[in-house]
Amino acid sequence: MNVVIGKKSDASLYKDALFVRQTVFIEEQHVPKEEEIDEFEQDAVHFVLYDGEKPVGAGRFRTIDDGLGKIERICILPQYRGRGAGKQLMETIEKFAKEQGIRKVKLNAQTHAEPFYQKLGYHTVSDVFMDAGIPHVTMVKPLL
Repeated sequence: MNVVIGKKSDASLYKDALFVRQTVFIEEQHVPKEEEIDEFEQDAVHFVLYDGEKPVGAGRFRTIDDGLGKIERICILPQYRGRGAGKQLMETIEKFAKEQGIRKVKLNAQTHAEPFYQKLGYHTVSDVFMDAGIPHVTMVKPLL
């Protein structure tokens, strides 16, 4: 599997990212489309994990402050979970962030995914809060 990086202006990549996000967030988790597709699409760098030609994972990254980045919309198609796909996607995003001079990243994780992010070195820094009707926590990781 390989990860491809691009902007919203890369229509093919962005379409593939939306396919995975729609499958996971809108169809599987019932997140309203108007909450999933937001005002940050244009500014974010999009990442798509492919198995051959098939998009199977997606995520995006934004610089939100000097030295601080935010990882968002991480999702893997159900049949690819538990096979290292999420780890590969996250490692690629973190590498990209480091190359941009980012020293720390944060993300809002669904609580069921908190152990996955903890294994990748993330630490929970918030209480549980609701986002799109799903419990989340904020997590951070310094990039050394």
